[in-house]
Amino acid sequence: MSLGCITPLASAMVGMRLPLHKPPPIHHNPFTKLYPSRRRVAQIPINMAFITTDEQGITRRIGNHHPNLWDDDFLQSLPKSYDAPCYGERAEKVIKEIKGMFNALPLHSSSADDLYKRLSMVDDLERLGIDRHFQTEIKAALDYVYRYWDDMNGIGCGRESPCTDLNTTALGFRILRLHRYGVSSGVLQQFKSKDGQFLYSNNQSNEKDLRSILNLFRASLIAFPKEQVLDDAKSFSTAYLKQALPNINNTNLSKEIKFNLEYGWHTNVPRLEARTYIDIYGDVKTSNSIFNSKLLELAKLDFNMIQSIQQRELQILSRWWTESGLGKLEFARHRHVEFYFWAAGGCIEPKYSTFRIGFAKMATFVTCLDDIYDTYGTLDELKVFTEAIKRWDFASLEGLPEFMKLTFKVFDEGLRDMAREAEKTQGRDTLDYARKAWEVYIDAYFQEAKWLAMGYMPSLEEYLENGKVSSGARVVTLQPILSLDVPLSSDVIKEIDYPSRFDELLCLTLRLRGDTKTFKAEADRGEVVSCITCYMKDHPGSTEEDALEYLNSLIDENLKELNWEYLKPDSVPIISKDHAYVLSKGLQLLYKERDGFSVSGIDTKNLITKTMIEPVPM
Repeated sequence: MSLGCITPLASAMVGMRLPLHKPPPIHHNPFTKLYPSRRRVAQIPINMAFITTDEQGITRRIGNHHPNLWDDDFLQSLPKSYDAPCYGERAEKVIKEIKGMFNALPLHSSSADDLYKRLSMVDDLERLGIDRHFQTEIKAALDYVYRYWDDMNGIGCGRESPCTDLNTTALGFRILRLHRYGVSSGVLQQFKSKDGQFLYSNNQSNEKDLRSILNLFRASLIAFPKEQVLDDAKSFSTAYLKQALPNINNTNLSKEIKFNLEYGWHTNVPRLEARTYIDIYGDVKTSNSIFNSKLLELAKLDFNMIQSIQQRELQILSRWWTESGLGKLEFARHRHVEFYFWAAGGCIEPKYSTFRIGFAKMATFVTCLDDIYDTYGTLDELKVFTEAIKRWDFASLEGLPEFMKLTFKVFDEGLRDMAREAEKTQGRDTLDYARKAWEVYIDAYFQEAKWLAMGYMPSLEEYLENGKVSSGARVVTLQPILSLDVPLSSDVIKEIDYPSRFDELLCLTLRLRGDTKTFKAEADRGEVVSCITCYMKDHPGSTEEDALEYLNSLIDENLKELNWEYLKPDSVPIISKDHAYVLSKGLQLLYKERDGFSVSGIDTKNLITKTMIEPVPM
């Protein structure tokens, strides 16, 4: 989702209008693309694989994206094996049994590890993906722990422990903060020596010490801006765990550490964590107690039942995709299954089907529009197309290519459908509100198309101001959020939607993360304007490595601020923030190594197969 910048191709090859400013002299090779040099850009040969001529003889750029990986017949044949009522009945029975065990915990235990035990139970429920069934019990357990929390010293294993404990304090800090209890990261200062280094054991095969450092690492990821102790904790624990890994005899602890180091927090979506932790938990804890075996049984049942729901929704989405005709747009990325995975990785409540399917549709529209504006459309076409969308008038598309008419038709119908769903919850028509958001988004895309035609290289600030809109994060999130079963007043919407800082950070992290992973592939297609090239223009003599170092640091700081905006107390219903925030995590996951949408290769397919296709063995 980034810009293209091909002045000679724009005017001579793609049928675009002549540049508004005279471009630099063109060398003999007509197939050129522009590369950054202050406001203008220098020329390098364009890859001919990204040039095509349509049936009308218009030469266009294309992305050369690979086709859809998910055959509709395969999706329609998914068995939904855990649809039968007997599984739900068994799950309800196990839930009642687990609640009984929770409630049997004494209110004022004298156990030496009662605080750690409660925290560990909550942590297991959340990592296994079944915490939504036990919200009352979790609240009671955390209220109990918080009563004994000391903001200077943290807590020990039990409420009567004479000494604070790193493992319990780090685990407690993380869980309490994520549940919006007011806890300070300063509690971790006591575990540092006078020279500022964290105290630790040299015995890196000691399981207890390793688990303490692992929980310190996990705690360090839930950082707010300017929490130096958490930055220090992250650096220390990361290095310690990586060094310790070769010496760990416990295979399952090793797996747990590897998973946390690889996926951290911002790329660790709930469904992936649940599927991974079910395997780890099954090997480690089921022999410890009836409680643990019950948790594992419920986790497996719940995972498979949710998976059956997701498979049914995938079938609905795939039928919509086929019937919409969007598959005829051969130049566009066909990634509706990947978009569904993006939403379903964090939103698992059965009743939120509209959210998951709606998000996948909105993301599909964004991708089709992205490929039209970035590569396939000519500037003259895009001008008319933009004006037609902003008037929401299909008749205004007269004379435009069929691919634009089809995109507009399906896009407009999709927005209307989502507005009808949102009205059921919001009690009012939100179509005009959603359309205004899309109009701003389309303007941002058209601005990028004009930059392309002019051969203009914006500053990083100018690029990001436009890019946080053209990232599409707001428009793909807005209507699905409005479809949740929580009415949002206009004032409350503004705290999660534009112009809130929460919304701005979601959009910025999408733009920044996307550009850092896609700029090389997009440069091959002629789309050379990105955060990286704009930074290099602003800092003459800098390298790609310099730009990436700065931008990755900027992403880290934005994610810390996003943590704060997500967890701070305000009037926004938590469920709305939860679902918007977890969409950000899904994006971070799919852009973890590269653009997991444009190149939906084996890694992305394996994630989808693991979480949505293959059930957990019972």
